[in-house]
Amino acid sequence: MSATEIDYYELLEVERTADDKSIKSAYRRLAMRYHPDKNPGDAEAESRFKAISQAYDCLKDPQKRAAYDRYGHAAFQQGMGGGGGGGMGAEFGDIGDIFESIFGSAFGGGARQQARRGADLRYDMEVSLEEAFHGKQSEITIEVSQSCEPCSGSGAEPGTGKRTCNMCAGHGKVRAQQGFFVVERTCPTCHGRGEVIESPCRACRGEGRVDMPQTLEVEIPAGVDSGTRIRLSGKGEAGPYGAPPGDLYIFLHVKRHRVFEREGTTLLTQVPITFTTAALGGSIEIPGIDGAKIALDIPAGIQSGKQLRKRGAGMPVLQGRGRGDLVIEITVETPTKLSARQKELLRELQATETGDECPQSKGFFDRIKDVWSDLTE
Repeated sequence: MSATEIDYYELLEVERTADDKSIKSAYRRLAMRYHPDKNPGDAEAESRFKAISQAYDCLKDPQKRAAYDRYGHAAFQQGMGGGGGGGMGAEFGDIGDIFESIFGSAFGGGARQQARRGADLRYDMEVSLEEAFHGKQSEITIEVSQSCEPCSGSGAEPGTGKRTCNMCAGHGKVRAQQGFFVVERTCPTCHGRGEVIESPCRACRGEGRVDMPQTLEVEIPAGVDSGTRIRLSGKGEAGPYGAPPGDLYIFLHVKRHRVFEREGTTLLTQVPITFTTAALGGSIEIPGIDGAKIALDIPAGIQSGKQLRKRGAGMPVLQGRGRGDLVIEITVETPTKLSARQKELLRELQATETGDECPQSKGFFDRIKDVWSDLTE
């Protein structure tokens, strides 16, 4: 299958209105799927990989894309003669190259293309709230393309080398005359590198990189939260033909905790207490996120929903000093199982109530009486 047989946008599975980011993302996804290293011996996959690479090479360049949108594949065809859409497309395919051919290298182009840096990679890691509090050293293993050891990333079989491309004389680009204009494009033989490999390395098939598992140590600092990103420089995908590798980004996700909820550096929890403790006051202990016991003084008459705050008992500040707070929301629990004696004591208490013991309840029913009085007048 040739890229000239199918619309470039269809090859990359994007709309014609797609932005540069969407086009780049689609290319990376398809290139990974059809890469020859992942499909050894599959001629169709190799052909597809070349086709989508050609499509991306065009659409990533604003000038080439503009020419393609206007003239289609004819914008880059050579030797079609005067007149017609093909000739016009070839003449006006890349305005930057035309200016360079007329006014010199100050308008860009001319030099061989530099090898592309390897792609950045993403790894999602889940950690517990305790691990986020203390920080940890973690070990991960990922499958990633790395520089080929036998050829040291050059792509050439050990003992052999590279030679200057005869097609472009080492410039990485070739030019074609179209009437008054000269159109410059990437060399189809060396793909812009200016060099060709005489004997491709058998280990990496001339790519200069191979996929293999890699084990890495990751330091998780104290105070991380969901969405925190850790960058491991140079641990991404190896660049082709010895080019620099990309980076690896670790995205952290903090698991939900059974006791605590988190809002930034603040921890929140609900603590149920008996109604007698709520009425009389007292002291209770709860565990902190660091494992230490936290003593809470319960004031007499506390109500459900009341929040108590313990300064400095929350999460640590990421890459800083100090800790957030722990907020404890009190829930007063009504007993559901009472002995006969307990019921008797409560009835005695009820008999002594005047209404002043529970001002909110008394106030509410006083307002209800006023409403009833207004309705009956």
